[in-house]
Amino acid sequence: MNVFHAIENRRSIRQFKPDPVAQELLEKILEAGTLAPSGKNKQPWQFFVVRGDKRDEMVHEMQKGLDRLEGMEVHTGSARHTINVMDQAPVTIFVINPTINQPPYEWKTLESNADVVDTQSIGAAIQNMLLAAQALGLGTLWICDIFYAYDELHTWLGTDGQMIAAISLGYPDQSPKPRPRKSVEEVTVYVE
Repeated sequence: MNVFHAIENRRSIRQFKPDPVAQELLEKILEAGTLAPSGKNKQPWQFFVVRGDKRDEMVHEMQKGLDRLEGMEVHTGSARHTINVMDQAPVTIFVINPTINQPPYEWKTLESNADVVDTQSIGAAIQNMLLAAQALGLGTLWICDIFYAYDELHTWLGTDGQMIAAISLGYPDQSPKPRPRKSVEEVTVYVE
């Protein structure tokens, strides 16, 4: 599959088959993440792969975080549905920036441009993994609802690094239609 075909056909999947993901496919996806460009070649990413029985613990921690926030009357949007997706997917990959030790929602000011560059680099790694999974016949969902349970999941993972996102992946059990996109003309300004 060429890269443009993968980009055009990638969809966010919210229903997965229970089939396990082969280790060799998982390693190809992770390798694609490591091949992403990064500012100053810092490669500021670390991947925590959750599968098997540990998925139940992950889901429990996510539920605890949502319960805590909802107890404070914080609206958590679609995060309850995201728990179901994470529970169903055979694999969830947490993407961590090990160079920063604070949640992104506590940023008051950035210490330097390096934090922003690192986050953009991690975004490139995530996109590479999504496209690699698509090319291998797997479906993915890029998850940011993990921020609703940041403290619980961060503690459960046992990392000092900043949790950036999670990716649930597996064999898709749905074929969503493309979501509406703005045209290139709508989002492009030529400065000549």
